[in-house]
Amino acid sequence: MSENRKDEDSTKEFEKTLKESKSKEKYILRLYVTGMSFRSTKAIENVKKICEENLKGRYELEVVDVLQQPEYVKKEQLLAAPTLIKKLPLPLRRLIGDMSNKERMLVGLDLVSKSQNNQKSKS
Repeated sequence: MSENRKDEDSTKEFEKTLKESKSKEKYILRLYVTGMSFRSTKAIENVKKICEENLKGRYELEVVDVLQQPEYVKKEQLLAAPTLIKKLPLPLRRLIGDMSNKERMLVGLDLVSKSQNNQKSKS
């Protein structure tokens, strides 16, 4: 077996193991919204849909209305709403907007890698 073939096999095995371990991780998400505006409602719907499709039974989603709990704006250093913060698994990620771009959400939540997403868009 050539050295390149061994490297490819090792890489594939590593990626498979990584994917299996990621499929068992629990996601802790917090979505910050401002009241029940159209953007806030849309963001809640979009996040719930993506989580149910990709993380069913493996996520906790807390929705925080910063109009009712303004202390979170400073505590979390929020610049805009809606903002989704992925607390766990690390690394922490922040996504801003109505969460309607599914591909961006999947990459932002580390459910697909940027390279996988780029390959999909090229095909």
